[in-house]
This record gives sequence, C-alpha cells and structure tokens, in this order.
Amino acid sequence: MKFYMTPGSCSTGIHILLEEIGLVFEAYILNLPRGDHLEPEYLAINPHGTIPTLVRDDGTALCDFVSIATWLAETYPRRKLLPEDPAGKERAMEALNFATRYIHGEGFRRVFTPERYAVAGDIEAVKAQGREIVAEALLKVNGDLDGESYAVGAFSIADAGLFYVEFWADKIGMELPVNCRAHYELMKTRPAVRQVLAEEGYR
Repeated sequence: MKFYMTPGSCSTGIHILLEEIGLVFEAYILNLPRGDHLEPEYLAINPHGTIPTLVRDDGTALCDFVSIATWLAETYPRRKLLPEDPAGKERAMEALNFATRYIHGEGFRRVFTPERYAVAGDIEAVKAQGREIVAEALLKVNGDLDGESYAVGAFSIADAGLFYVEFWADKIGMELPVNCRAHYELMKTRPAVRQVLAEEGYR
C-alpha cells in the first residue's frame, strides 16, 4: 500500500493506526506549503487534493481520514480497532467524526487556514473563533472521557483521531482539559505512537 502523508498533520492519526496494525506500506511525504497536494500527479490519485490518502493493494484510493480508519478497522478485525457491539461501534464513530470533522474541520481549519473564512482582513478574529470552537469542543470530549482511559473503553480508531487534535492543541499552546491531557499522555506511551512521533520528527 502507498500512504500519502504530511508529518504533524491529521495524517499522523492514520500513520498511528498503520503502525498499530503492523502493516507494510510505502510512505510518500507531501509538503503542503510548497503545494505538493495540488500537483497533477497527486490530484490524479486524490482529486480533492487533501491528506491523508491510502492507496490499497488493488490500486483504489481512500482519501478521507474517517474512511481510511474505518476500512483499516474492518479489514483487520483482529486488531480490535472498533468495539464489537453495535452501541460501542456507534460511540466510536461518533467520537471519531466529532474529532475529525468538527474539532478539526470547524475549529482548527479556522486556526490554521483563516484566509478561507476571513473577509476584510479579519484574520485574527477568525483564528480566535477557531480556538474558541476547539476549546469548547475539547470540554465536551473531556466530559465524555470522564472515568475512561480511551474514548470508548479500549483503544480504537476514535483515539487516533482524538490524539492528533490534542497534539495540535498542545503544539499551539492551548490548555488541554484534565481528562484530555490524561488521554493525550496515555496515547504517547503507546509504542506505535512513540514510533510515529519519532519518525515524523517529534521527540
């Protein structure tokens, strides 16, 4: 398989899952500021120009965090990356979607790419709005984590999504709520997470 990624981005979460499963894959690093994701060669693989992308052995590409994570969990069930009971699976998918599509998509997108939303030069106001969205969302996650080590009991794909948004919050100096901080620190003790962070240049 071929994995298209950018160190320190949302693709870090998928990188963690690939290592947790123990898959062999070829990694291709995309430099987003340079515009690698907009090159014709990459757009032929992922027309959306987004990361991560996973090209499977049959040549088909998955171009979205949730779809890649779900496919990995369902294709390698022995790794137990999703709860077996329907209610647990629903909770995991809800947590994954909240992290990737709301905290990332609505919050951090405003922090990192405010020009998408800014009008009349209100860049800083957009960034502040993004940080507020992230902070409020992490408080919700904090409540969901009360009494739990991981998002839905045992480690799952939801934790890979939650980890990268916690990682971002930490890197930009945001205070993680107590349960989110405990989850973040617990994730960093996992061998696959330590390996991925080292490979991506974070010590």
